[in-house]
Amino acid sequence: MSMKYTNEHEWIRVEGDVGTIGITQYAQEQLGDVVFVEVPAVGRKVAKGESVAVVESVKAASDIYAPVSGEVVEGNAALADAPGDVNAEPTGKGWFFKLKLSDKSELDGLMDEAGYEAFVKSLG
Repeated sequence: MSMKYTNEHEWIRVEGDVGTIGITQYAQEQLGDVVFVEVPAVGRKVAKGESVAVVESVKAASDIYAPVSGEVVEGNAALADAPGDVNAEPTGKGWFFKLKLSDKSELDGLMDEAGYEAFVKSLG
């Protein structure tokens, strides 16, 4: 499945009933150099819109929100030692966590790539 996006600049890529979540290229550019990432514990149940992870850069700390509801099945432990992966590959190895989706219909409310690009342009 292609990626979907939120107004908070998270992306989700769904395979089966598991979604991988991270932040967008735009978000990492706004943050600047990422120095610390806190990922959620496996087994944690989260609601759509809930703060699930934290990313800290030289400029600011930001919450990462769950784009959909579900249960955390994996956190990207590698980010503890290599937070810069978020800057280098925000949609690749810089992912934050994986969720087992509890309600796939929640994906319908998210933007597709064209919608997200238009949203970012509107931010000026």
